[in-house]
Amino acid sequence: MFKERTGRAVPQRAGSEETRQQILETALTLFREHGFEETTLRDIAAAAGLSLGAAYYYFQSKEAIVGAYYDYTQVEHQTRAREAFAKDRTLHGRLRAALHTKIDIVRNDRQLLRALFRYGGEPTHPLSWFGPATREQRRLCTDVFREALADERLPDDVRHATPTLLWTLHMGVLLYFIYDESPGERRTRRLIDASVDFVVLVKRFVTLPILRPARRRLLAILNEAGLLDPMTA
Repeated sequence: MFKERTGRAVPQRAGSEETRQQILETALTLFREHGFEETTLRDIAAAAGLSLGAAYYYFQSKEAIVGAYYDYTQVEHQTRAREAFAKDRTLHGRLRAALHTKIDIVRNDRQLLRALFRYGGEPTHPLSWFGPATREQRRLCTDVFREALADERLPDDVRHATPTLLWTLHMGVLLYFIYDESPGERRTRRLIDASVDFVVLVKRFVTLPILRPARRRLLAILNEAGLLDPMTA
């Protein structure tokens, strides 16, 4: 996660990537300490040791800052997952890594995610996890699960649908995590492990030739409903 800062941040050279990162880190610290709604862009600029105009140069709004946080989260998820995939070639190990690494990244941001989750029901809101503004982040996340399946022998229709279905599972895990108050998010970790066990078990049966007609019918229903494409707003 971004390195936490204490006290007043030291201004960096105007126009530099360091200043942008400084604002982002300062904002996340304030969001964690005071909440997203309660924190203003003016608060963020002051805590970063910058003028409000300088902060606006990098981020036009708090929503833009959160968009950068979303970008970071997905890129970091991809990086950590790939490192884990290189060490474990099994489907079980890779799916566990794909889900656990996401929780590792956001484990200190439960309060922020709670504040942001309310926008999920507003498709046009820039912070909606399911809207057009976050399409690229969804694509990156779905690609993580696609890579987790890379070594698996799967029928084409299953290979096409499964990454999106796993992305949906991952969103359910995140929702559970938001409300999980167990020490070290223990319940969320157990839910991940149990879910992966179930997915691996289902995979053994769903690819059986005898189930091909039922499988194709199910996937056709999901596809017609637009549920197999996380890029659909």
